[in-house]
Amino acid sequence: MSMNEQPAWDGRTYYNEPQLRAAPFNNALVGGYIFLAGLSGAAQLLTTVMDATRGPGAASTTRRGRYLAMLAPTVGALCLILDLHTPQRFYNMLRLIKPTSPMSLGSWVLVGFGVTSTATAVLQFAADRLRGSRLRGVARITQVPAALAGAFMSTYTASLLSATSTPLWAAAPKSLAVRFASSAVASAAAALGLGERNDRRRRDLDNLAVAALAVELAATLASEHAERQVGIDDGGKQSAGRAAVPLVLLLTSLLLPGFLGRAVSTLGSVAALGGGLAMRVDTLTEGDTSARQSHRSLRFAQPDNLPRA
Repeated sequence: MSMNEQPAWDGRTYYNEPQLRAAPFNNALVGGYIFLAGLSGAAQLLTTVMDATRGPGAASTTRRGRYLAMLAPTVGALCLILDLHTPQRFYNMLRLIKPTSPMSLGSWVLVGFGVTSTATAVLQFAADRLRGSRLRGVARITQVPAALAGAFMSTYTASLLSATSTPLWAAAPKSLAVRFASSAVASAAAALGLGERNDRRRRDLDNLAVAALAVELAATLASEHAERQVGIDDGGKQSAGRAAVPLVLLLTSLLLPGFLGRAVSTLGSVAALGGGLAMRVDTLTEGDTSARQSHRSLRFAQPDNLPRA
């Protein structure tokens, strides 16, 4: 080595301390909340579109979707509050609206979604027990703002993560948003398909889940490509299989007739739901790992390594 040459940096820092702190989330609780938020929001959106386009013919599917939407305001909100440790922290986030903060906007959207989805579910429940009730018409009105909030619920958590300094979350913000949104649609279609008795509607839901999983698979590959370009992939495991496995199963179910097709559809739907939850928990876990490894965080902090995809 000549006197003018500098030794190659091996990725270590002084005392080998990490440059960043990992997010203080309980990954199981927050991952569960993110999964249920996406599932509930997409379920509300899908059933609103289905109710508007198919009307009484899809009444049973619409009913299930409205009840599925209650997972975020109930179980999901409980997961979020448990991770915050004190409920007052959630209340404090509602003291103001900050348009530049995904956390602030997300808190208000969660409240709005909870209120409108609860109203829609209660109206549905009451209408089912009062024959000839006009409450179904009121539910068709309240489901519209619930669906709009649901669309936001499916993606805002990706914005929340990508706004941090965690390399794995910030490297490809657009791809992360597409992954979360498409996985939410696939999970909602899978959950609705599990309880569907009408073969034609089940196949329609399977077709929708297949399309959403294909988009998720493409977005996952785009994210991994962006991470390699920036140099923060660190030889990590590939996650594309989480979308590929249920995609293959649901595609197979569409080619099979009768009971066998329904059985494979059920297996594919369960795989899609499990994969959606695992994807979010693993995204949080792998993000924490990337924050703790200084050779990845410092590499991402280089001026040329701007967010891609």
